[in-house]
Amino acid sequence: MKHLLREPLFHFLLIGAVLFTPYYFLQPAGSKAADSKEIRLSLEEISQQVLLFQSQWNREPTTEELGQLMENRVQEEVLYREALALGLDQGDTIVKRRMAQKMQFLAEDVAAAREPTPEELEHWYREHSAQFALPARYSFRHLYFSPDRRGVNARDEAARAMEKLQGQPEDSDGAEALADPFMFQDYYREGSPEFLGKEFGPNFAKAIEQLATGSWQGPVESGLGWHLVFVDDVIAGRVPDLEEVMPEVKTAWLIEQKALAWEKAYKEMRARYTVLLPAPPDETSGQAPQPAEAPGADSGDVTPL
Repeated sequence: MKHLLREPLFHFLLIGAVLFTPYYFLQPAGSKAADSKEIRLSLEEISQQVLLFQSQWNREPTTEELGQLMENRVQEEVLYREALALGLDQGDTIVKRRMAQKMQFLAEDVAAAREPTPEELEHWYREHSAQFALPARYSFRHLYFSPDRRGVNARDEAARAMEKLQGQPEDSDGAEALADPFMFQDYYREGSPEFLGKEFGPNFAKAIEQLATGSWQGPVESGLGWHLVFVDDVIAGRVPDLEEVMPEVKTAWLIEQKALAWEKAYKEMRARYTVLLPAPPDETSGQAPQPAEAPGADSGDVTPL
């Protein structure tokens, strides 16, 4: 209790109660009786406003600022209710989308409320382990031959340099003098095919996967020019143990469970509705349009207009 009394948030909530309690009891009896005209701020709502203020300004609000925060919340509720009274929510696409989104969130929250058991995660991971597979990684040094400097001769000159480097070690003297400066790295450690594809282009990444280790290879073309490559190490791809990727697996499981919960909930809701659709007019016969079935009619009833 002593710790609670020292908390600034508790002080602000207490101030809020002092500010709004007299206001509530001073209202006319008829006003309090009408639920639609009664606005009650809970301690949870006030605390949320205080926490939002703290996260934005890195300090607690003053008494005046707290009063304004609560008045802003009241203003929002007043305007919302007045808009409903005027029917402004009717036929509004944005409102419909927002309400539909909230219904989907509610359906998904059913799945989010439950923690998976170790057995469930292990079974799920066995069926989906491929999506967590770690790709192979390549460590290599390269020499670059620039088309901007050498023009159409860039590949031929790379091939002639390759002849000089046959049987030479990775750190061969004079190797760098044969090539042009490269804008990025001369040595790449444990680069994945995805990373190398972004750095050099997909064709270079595919070529690296085919190169032998321990010798100069090439010329290999990239999106930047031509290269001679010395692959000194390859870490084979593998599927990690569940313990290595447990947080990622749990997140993926939860995403799937939410999707399944939403699909099941929507099917149940959809089955309670009947869809009425007019058929397109028959231009040749001049007859009145006949009812047509709605797409996806197997989810619920479709009745003629």
